[in-house]
Amino acid sequence: MFLFFSKLLPIFLYPLGLSCVLLIVAMILILRKRSRLALLPMITALAILSVSGSARFSDAFVRSLEFQILPQGDVPKAEAIVVLGGATESALSPRPWVEVREEGDRVLYAAKLYRDGKAPKVILSGGRVDWRPGSTAESEDMAVLMETMGVPRSAMLQDAASLNTRENGVNVKQIMEAQGIRQILLVTSAMHMPRSLLIFRKLGIDPIPAPTDYTALTLDQASKTSTEAAILDTLPDADQLRRTTRALKEYIGIFVYQLRDWA
Repeated sequence: MFLFFSKLLPIFLYPLGLSCVLLIVAMILILRKRSRLALLPMITALAILSVSGSARFSDAFVRSLEFQILPQGDVPKAEAIVVLGGATESALSPRPWVEVREEGDRVLYAAKLYRDGKAPKVILSGGRVDWRPGSTAESEDMAVLMETMGVPRSAMLQDAASLNTRENGVNVKQIMEAQGIRQILLVTSAMHMPRSLLIFRKLGIDPIPAPTDYTALTLDQASKTSTEAAILDTLPDADQLRRTTRALKEYIGIFVYQLRDWA
């Protein structure tokens, strides 16, 4: 039940959900003949969508997470590469095969690290919520993809039960203890890395971060955009709204996990 409410309740704090709530409030006020008062939630909803949907805001907000842990030189060697789920979609019809989400860079980068000889084993961590029957565990989906990229099944260890980042850490720790693994490379999206590190370290694991899936540019690169791009970056866009929401999800996750003493 915690899992369901952890997915449901934050929706009303995200920009789109919160704007919908405000618009419903405005409609109720209008129906009660309080049109002037209804302007406040309407203007607030418009402001939330306009700001959170602009590239200027979303870039800065996302950068506050992604740039906390930046790659420093060559990735060192370890005993295993841990890849966190949240990057794949099962091969359900009409999909011809396992598909990757935007976060699919996690799988690609982990396979590259393995082929570069950074670790002899890969731990794939991620189950699948059974709200959509027929879906396979994310760990198995990742295994299918990595096998085609030259990672042998014999090098893979799977955690097919975890349904959130906290469970990722708990189950990975059990695998590490069973296999005698002490040092790992942790691969996940740059935006997700701060929360992941807090959780793993709370569990007594000190992983080497190997972030990927960066979506924000450095300030130096961002300043080189053309006038046309700068104008477009100020206008609301659905993709930017998604990025803002994704970053807000991480901050909410950090807050909730710290309240539960998980991070």
